[in-house]
Amino acid sequence: MFGKCPTSCRKPRADAQRNRERILEVAKDAFTRFGANASLDDIAKEAGVGPGTLYRHFPSRDALLEAVYRSEVEKLAAAQQEFAKTMPPVEALRAWMLLFVDYIAAKHIIAPALNTLVGGPSKLYESYGSHIRGAIDALVGRAIKSGDIRKDLVPFDLLRALIGVSNVATSPDWQQSARRLVDILISGSRPVK
Repeated sequence: MFGKCPTSCRKPRADAQRNRERILEVAKDAFTRFGANASLDDIAKEAGVGPGTLYRHFPSRDALLEAVYRSEVEKLAAAQQEFAKTMPPVEALRAWMLLFVDYIAAKHIIAPALNTLVGGPSKLYESYGSHIRGAIDALVGRAIKSGDIRKDLVPFDLLRALIGVSNVATSPDWQQSARRLVDILISGSRPVK
């Protein structure tokens, strides 16, 4: 008995992990289109699983909403690591910032659904915000070290500017505008010659 991990410590089976990922993908789309009251039975059906499978992974609507948000943040964190491995520093930073614009777009769409969480989404945002800050800290640090970005640039200031750029979702083409503004932010972050 000693030294053995209880069943909750086991890594999920590959098919269970695929089901979970598919449910999250479908749920994000459903919450985007229909809001917090999207039918969980329809989500399960579209994901190709039974309702029992959905509820086994996500025992409540709140648990599913939180998991969708967490998944989006985890994708941002994973992208930072992948970009840092495969791209020059300033290009990695730019690519991540563009992905962040897409994240904000998704967040805008599912925010009304997240607002239905007990106590609101602020605790959720707070707990996962460190992942986002860690990602931009690492990317900016690497770009500063390479000389591509000014040494006095504070990563959190750049994140704030990026959030501001991404939060002007008042027109249908705001994402295209935000993408152009990312390039302006990158240009403004370059060392003065």
